Amino acid sequence: MIPTCLQDVADKVTTTFLHSSDVFLHPKNAKETSRAKIIFCIFFQHDNLINFFVASFLSFSTITFANKKQLFSPQRFILHQQTLWLSPARCIFWEEERALILSDLHFGKTGHFRKSGIGVPQSIYKEDLQRLFTQIQFFKPTTLLIAGDMFHSHANKEIDFFLKWRNDMPHLTIHLIKGNHDVLSNKFYEDADINVAKQKYSLNKFCFTHDIASACEEDEEDVFTFSGHIHPGIRVNGSGRQSFKLPCFYFTKKYAVLPAFSLFTGLYKVTPKKTDTVFALVENQVIKMQ
Repeated sequence: MIPTCLQDVADKVTTTFLHSSDVFLHPKNAKETSRAKIIFCIFFQHDNLINFFVASFLSFSTITFANKKQLFSPQRFILHQQTLWLSPARCIFWEEERALILSDLHFGKTGHFRKSGIGVPQSIYKEDLQRLFTQIQFFKPTTLLIAGDMFHSHANKEIDFFLKWRNDMPHLTIHLIKGNHDVLSNKFYEDADINVAKQKYSLNKFCFTHDIASACEEDEEDVFTFSGHIHPGIRVNGSGRQSFKLPCFYFTKKYAVLPAFSLFTGLYKVTPKKTDTVFALVENQVIKMQ
């Protein structure tokens, strides 16, 4: 139960923010301001989240709201008669199963670096967590399917913060297929209500694993595999000699490699074949490259 005083604060902040910035929620709820209030109330639910909200408020509009235009443009993609929505926020919504598919969140990575004396700002982690919250609000999944590396290393204060976030999302079923970075104790996953699979998890005709080298049911031709691990990127060449890499969704005939959800990761350049399909992520858009 959220205290009345905090509800009042949320109402005032929401009204001021909406009116002063002339913004609205994503297209599915363009006129619904009540959800914005819910978002604010959730962040105010715990005292130690107030600082998180205040620190993030200035950039919050670029994450949760849009100024007279759509926040992002998911790309509809039909695969094995299933409807997938590829999000520029680096995840996939599986419509038939109401599942959000993602990989390589690396929660706790910035805290791990700081613990080792490397000054990486915590705001990177907070933005990743906010972005995940926004995708959940937008697509309304009932399940998260995480193809490995949900966490980066051993427990730190950022992992404690995740647990508080998790307590606000008890309705979500989370399935984690362990990656090479998922080294937390079994008790932690139990406390966080995360279902863990060591190598693979299958649902319908889709199979989920962290490293594509860890095969699913190769003997079954109609099984399609989703993986992560390599943080795929596609190189784009300009008219001159300039070039740059973009994160991407990489689809072959038998498997897909998901982009790393975390923004604090590198990119591995993939070299697609003519029969492969690649979707590059450019700002708030998903662009089919081939």
